Amino acid sequence: MDLEQIHHEARQAALNEVKNMFQRSNQMEKVDQYRRRTYRKNLSMDAQLKTCMQNQTDDFKIGVKKLQNALGQIKEIGDRMKSAFAMLADVPPIYDTLESVRDENAKHSQYMTAMENLKHIFTVQSSVDKAMAWIEEDKLLHAHQCLSDLENSRDDLLYELHKLPKQNAHDKITLKRYFEKVETVSLTLEKKIRLVLQRTLNTVRKEPTVIVTALRIIEREEKADAFALQQQKNTGFIAPGRPKRWRLKALEVLNEAVVQRIEGSKLEERSDNKMWLVRDLELTRQFILEDLRVVKSLCVPCFPPHYNIVNEYVKMYHNAMSKYLEELIQTGLEGNEYVTILAWIMNTYPGRELMQHPDLLIDLSDCGPLVSKERLQEMETAYLRTMERNYQEWMTKTLETEKSDWINGVEVECADQYYHTAAPMIIYQMIDQNLQVTNTTHSDLTFNALILSIQQMARYGHNYRAAIIEYKERHFRDRSQAPFFTQYIITIVNNCQQMIEIAQQLKQRYWPKSKTQHYEEFEKLVKTYQTLRDETGLVLLEEAFLDLDGHFNELFTAKWIAASSVSVDTICVTLEDYFQDYNHLRTANFEYVIGEAQKLVAKRYIRAMLSKRLSKTRAECEVMAKKVAKEAQQIKAFFEKVAPDVAKSDSPINVISNLATLLNCDAEMLVLDLHSLLSSYPSITEDHLVRLFHMRSDFKSSEVKEKVQDALASRKSTISHDKQDAIFKEIAFSDKLW
Repeated sequence: MDLEQIHHEARQAALNEVKNMFQRSNQMEKVDQYRRRTYRKNLSMDAQLKTCMQNQTDDFKIGVKKLQNALGQIKEIGDRMKSAFAMLADVPPIYDTLESVRDENAKHSQYMTAMENLKHIFTVQSSVDKAMAWIEEDKLLHAHQCLSDLENSRDDLLYELHKLPKQNAHDKITLKRYFEKVETVSLTLEKKIRLVLQRTLNTVRKEPTVIVTALRIIEREEKADAFALQQQKNTGFIAPGRPKRWRLKALEVLNEAVVQRIEGSKLEERSDNKMWLVRDLELTRQFILEDLRVVKSLCVPCFPPHYNIVNEYVKMYHNAMSKYLEELIQTGLEGNEYVTILAWIMNTYPGRELMQHPDLLIDLSDCGPLVSKERLQEMETAYLRTMERNYQEWMTKTLETEKSDWINGVEVECADQYYHTAAPMIIYQMIDQNLQVTNTTHSDLTFNALILSIQQMARYGHNYRAAIIEYKERHFRDRSQAPFFTQYIITIVNNCQQMIEIAQQLKQRYWPKSKTQHYEEFEKLVKTYQTLRDETGLVLLEEAFLDLDGHFNELFTAKWIAASSVSVDTICVTLEDYFQDYNHLRTANFEYVIGEAQKLVAKRYIRAMLSKRLSKTRAECEVMAKKVAKEAQQIKAFFEKVAPDVAKSDSPINVISNLATLLNCDAEMLVLDLHSLLSSYPSITEDHLVRLFHMRSDFKSSEVKEKVQDALASRKSTISHDKQDAIFKEIAFSDKLW
């Protein structure tokens, strides 16, 4: 360390500090103040340095003193170790000299052990007899005390033999043979205790002291086992028959009793009673509940706390029930037995009816599942397959019954105004019953069963449709073979509407609000029966309009012009006759059929109008237009009388009146009238218009075609607000006018 450099640096720092203090002239007045401050600072630093040096010096002195003491102790230890080594040199000769003393000591120890156990040695047989008698008299504590004395005497003598350096096997065999009846007493007492424990739940109700006595003996034996194992660890000697492990055997006995209790509860087979499984599981639930009540209230005070007897019994019953259910499942289940066992496993067993009963409130989190998830899934799949087969069988039988009634001409039931059959309610009750049963398990299985039911209802709809088509074709081949055809078709239309309502009702009752999967299945079902209802409703009209073909063919003929509205009168009368039967349709179906009837009448009338049967002068066309307007009004009035609400809302008959106005329009106004018509009915084609004006001989064909093409070319692409515009899409002619 360079002191001069340090001195130089300190001096330079002091100068810098002085410069900083006296940068202005007025600071010179504070020289004394700065001097005193610096002086005090120096004194403080000197005091700190002195204290620090003093502490360091004291610590150094203490350390040196401890090192000196340690050195002295090391020397002392070295001297003592030398003395010990010198003394150990004399040990081997002394050990050899004391050989005879050791032999005498061993003999003395054996003699002392023999003296202490002399009483038991000479009274083994009498002690054994006494212990056996006490066991017979159920004085188990006395018997166990006698057994313990005999075992202790035997074990002490064997231990003395074990300690001898030169062990004689013959002596051990002789001693064990002498005490061999002790083992008999032990086995007899063990059997007695097993018998007591097998009846634990019954005995604890009447004589809990018997259970307590057996458990006290078991705990004493457990302590003896622990002592024997520790002695083996220390000396290598283990007493004969140890460890007995009576506590483990006691739990095994309790478990065997539980297994026998559950297996012995089965009283009936499937052949004895259809409800055998329900009765069996209910009986099992009742006795498990009662047994666990006894365990919780009476066994807990009798058993030592470390047995944790409630949890032990819960595990025993849980495992035994799991095995029992597995065996039941493997033997094969049928029909609703799947739901019965699933509901018991998922709801009854862990619910308030058993484990969560207010008297128990048992936590099953440590017990594992009663039945594996894989097995549950297999049962659910098997149950759904069985349900599907049942649906197919039942629905097939239902449809066959329906078809049989159609063919045999059985009169239709009419409990109220509307025709119906029992088929929809049979299907609904069948599905609802299955879903109610399934609803006792869990929501996922119920949802899967609901989807299956919906699919089967849709499948029934397809089969229903095929049967209806077959029935219709058979009837139209020979209309005399099915006297109640119209009534049955009305019934079918009502049935389809009822099936839609049933689907809605099932959805409302069983479809979870949180589920969005498979919703297309429900929509498909509704669409199936909606379409079938519409198609079957048209079958009704198809039959009616077969009778009207001749009258529609008479329209716009010479006979039609010459006569009054006979054809239209006949059409209305015929339809009215059919509509008397249609009153047996449900309201929504009746309105649909009437609406379709209006469309068909309008379409057939317009088709007759456009069939180029007539070609008349302007004056004749004016008369014809008035006749058409009158007949349109007549038809419209007829439908308003039959179904006022349907006929008044955008009636397709209005299309006939609108077309009739073109039959007497001026040539100058033709283009304007065409534009007005095209704006109302964009679907009308050139062929339709040309055919309409074919009835007017005052228009040249080329002139009509030109004006029509101009009107069509200049029209704007618009969407008609008139829902009857679609009529023109359904009117097409195979022959062309041009």
